Amino acid sequence: MIRQVLLLAVLAATGAAAQGQPTALPGLTPGTRVLLDAHNCYPYDGRWPDRIERALGTGTPLAIEQDLAWFVDPQTGTGRSIVTHGTPFTGTEPAMKIHFFERIRPIVERALAEDRRAEWPVIVLNLDFKTDEAAHHDAVWALLGEYESWLSTAPRTASPSDVAPITPGPVLVLTGEQDEQERDFHDRVPVGGRLRLFGAVHRTGPAASLTKTNYRRWANNPWSVVEPGGQPKAGAWTPDDAARLTAAVRAAHDAGLWIRFYTLNGLDPADTSSGWSPSYNFGSLDAVRERWRAAIAAGVDFIAADQYEAFARTLHDPR
Repeated sequence: MIRQVLLLAVLAATGAAAQGQPTALPGLTPGTRVLLDAHNCYPYDGRWPDRIERALGTGTPLAIEQDLAWFVDPQTGTGRSIVTHGTPFTGTEPAMKIHFFERIRPIVERALAEDRRAEWPVIVLNLDFKTDEAAHHDAVWALLGEYESWLSTAPRTASPSDVAPITPGPVLVLTGEQDEQERDFHDRVPVGGRLRLFGAVHRTGPAASLTKTNYRRWANNPWSVVEPGGQPKAGAWTPDDAARLTAAVRAAHDAGLWIRFYTLNGLDPADTSSGWSPSYNFGSLDAVRERWRAAIAAGVDFIAADQYEAFARTLHDPR
């Protein structure tokens, strides 16, 4: 079903282009494809350095999550952005430039050479900022500037409600809902400048809204939206669960937003060798696979999981 939707979208885009009409590119249109969002795709605690290789090994298109924090070297007082799961910091954590951007360079350069824009973005970078210092945002903004020719960008408009089309690039960068991020990644960009990354809508609180803006273009949801109590308390998959999932996806897509759910894992709770959070565990592969299939069928744009290969097999053959 997902492949059929994507094919129809590609054909529609091709036909519109032939008639000189504006095109809707599948990769930039919510609801047209489902991607693995490779959760926590980096080493931490000195372990699991192969996660990005494993994620890329499942093929593209693909979303990859990178958690970022601002580390100030106690010896020099110099700060830098690091890819990390959180404190305590050792100072040996990788930088995103090497760990992510330079690792995907061959993939991006091949995409640029082939110039099949209907397939872009081939990689979605999902940034989870663990700390939101202005200096941290400045450093990430500058890094994205080094790779701007790879990025899917949009012009900064005078009003957030004036939603401009995204110019496709092989990489799309998404970030969180924090207002500090909107201030530094949108408000400080001059009108006419290019937005290099796009924020999430507010999910809770007084500002909660599914209103799409030029900067806020996606919705990021915990699985408890679907099954109250979250993964560890989930029982049998029910029609009510399916209805909540369908309603959430439909509401986001009707608003023109991509939607992500996090994080769907399933393994023996006694197995702690993976480093995965128990709060995301349904308790068995069979249980999580049932949710993966439901999310795929519902058209969730980004499904976060730590079991990259198992999810990819389900995505490619949902039976």
